[in-house]
Amino acid sequence: MRVVSLFSGLGGLDKGFMDTGYDIIWANDFDKFAVQTYKANFGDHIVSGDINEIPLEDIPDCDVLIGGFPCQPFSMMGQQKGFEDTRGTLFFRIAEIISDKIEKGRKPKVIILENVRSLTTHRNGETYGEIHRVLQDVLGYKVFRDILNSADFGVPQTRNRTYIVCFDNQTVNYIFPKTQELHKTLQDLLEHDVDSKYYLSDRILPTILSNGTGGYQAKSEIDLKIARPLCATMAKMHRACQDNYVTQNGRIRRLTPRECARLQGFDDSFVIPVSDCQAYKQFGNAVTVNVSRAVAQSVKDTLKELGEWVD
Repeated sequence: MRVVSLFSGLGGLDKGFMDTGYDIIWANDFDKFAVQTYKANFGDHIVSGDINEIPLEDIPDCDVLIGGFPCQPFSMMGQQKGFEDTRGTLFFRIAEIISDKIEKGRKPKVIILENVRSLTTHRNGETYGEIHRVLQDVLGYKVFRDILNSADFGVPQTRNRTYIVCFDNQTVNYIFPKTQELHKTLQDLLEHDVDSKYYLSDRILPTILSNGTGGYQAKSEIDLKIARPLCATMAKMHRACQDNYVTQNGRIRRLTPRECARLQGFDDSFVIPVSDCQAYKQFGNAVTVNVSRAVAQSVKDTLKELGEWVD
């Protein structure tokens, strides 16, 4: 099945589909450093640039369209401006791309979109309601959604994300993948003999381990068995109530980029060609490969049942 990937980042969503037998024929991302990482691991089929500026005719026809569209406008961490934020309107660019394919008689069979958990509750559900309306009533898809947690798919990271799976076939009865028992902890993924730059200095340690100041109070905990959600701003080193810190060799340190990669389901063959700062950003924004792979397999199974899967 031919797949077009939008907002691909370093390729977490794409890798899950590649591992399951899909053919990613075209991908796109705006971040040149994410594109650099993607190319180093998956090839040159990714195009760097603003999707709003790429002509519709340059985006190839596909059987499946996937995309983890920018989540900042809907995230609990942001100001939750939704569609008032320019990035929020990128969903409508997705809709425009699909609509163009429909007009040309080349409608994708399946659409898979990923976003933050709070997408479904933003503005009392109005934001998701509009997304659902466009996908169902305007574009003609049967829409399914669920919230999937990375920790339920073999990765020791609490990371709840909204998945929207849409089928052109109106008779489909899609079921999201079953959860799996977690057999690993964060400690199982730690590197050994880590560079000293990852350890916290005595000067910064009290700030990192504090429970907050002023009106912001939250319990700081380290050495968690299941990691907190990785975030794109990990390079800034937030307090331990937001970021992940571990004790090793009697000292406290932050996670390394490789450990972040492992927490997102990438094996150690995954190349990290960028700076630590860029790597933290990319892994913080990434889709967990294990979850992507499970969704990809469940969609593949459904298409096979419908007799619509094409190798």
